[in-house]
Amino acid sequence: MGYRYKLSCLLISALLMSSLQAQKAPPELQVGALTDNIHVIAGAGGNIAVFTGADGVFVIDDGMPHVVGPVAAAISTITAAPVRMIFNTHWHFDHAGGNEHFAANGTIIIAHDNVRRRMSTAQFSRLFNSETKPSPYAALPVVTFDNTVTFHLNGDTVVATHIPNGHTDGDAILQFSEANVTHLGDLFFNGRYPVIDISGGGSIEGMIAAVDTVLPMLNADTKVIPGHGPQATIEELRAYQDMMSTVVSRVRILMDEGKSVDEIVAKRPSINFDEQWAWDFMPPDRWIRIVYDSLVNEAAKTAANKSE
Repeated sequence: MGYRYKLSCLLISALLMSSLQAQKAPPELQVGALTDNIHVIAGAGGNIAVFTGADGVFVIDDGMPHVVGPVAAAISTITAAPVRMIFNTHWHFDHAGGNEHFAANGTIIIAHDNVRRRMSTAQFSRLFNSETKPSPYAALPVVTFDNTVTFHLNGDTVVATHIPNGHTDGDAILQFSEANVTHLGDLFFNGRYPVIDISGGGSIEGMIAAVDTVLPMLNADTKVIPGHGPQATIEELRAYQDMMSTVVSRVRILMDEGKSVDEIVAKRPSINFDEQWAWDFMPPDRWIRIVYDSLVNEAAKTAANKSE
């Protein structure tokens, strides 16, 4: 509890910025309106988007398993219609933990090919030093795609695009063309050092490349939904990109000088970013170690590819 609890409350509250209209929601969850028919639910894990209209309810991510009841209740404060489709931005439990519950009620689960592949098998995480068991069959996406898929729903065109090897190897972003809203999943942690699942195909270089890909798709009026943290603007996404690029550059220089990971951590290469971006799960030393491990991992892959 303590600091972590207070930080979680601050992040949830921050989601309800002046552009969001707070609505009634179950305890510990917050619901805000981005547009007349796009809402965001915060506090259930990753940020959940709910898109409503005559063609049915389309949900992006569905939170952690133990809060699926409150998530369903929060959705019911937005619309009485059943959830027609859920799109998982990636496979982690805090974004896909409600799949089984919603699928049992007839909801179609959609995700990138790699999401179903990883959810179908046991996954080991170096970050958590633990294994995730395969998901129940009912929780698996039943519709998967390779590069892009387009939804023509509720008067808008929603384009999902796979962004490879960022947070994981199955990340996808979703753009609401007419509403000018973009959900970036865990490719964007607004106001936090990001979590990078190296074991799941992610990399710091992939995260930077992902933002490079996304930025030209946005404009000053785009409402950006991050995987975690408050609603953002393109300028906040640029600040996130600058933070990652600067830290990577500093760490790479120290690596080239032959410094060990402990020596690099001691040099505090993220020091000018720590006050704004560090958080309880990702303090500066862990963040630098993840950057280091990712760069080493990518260098090993490059060397292996050249030797083939």
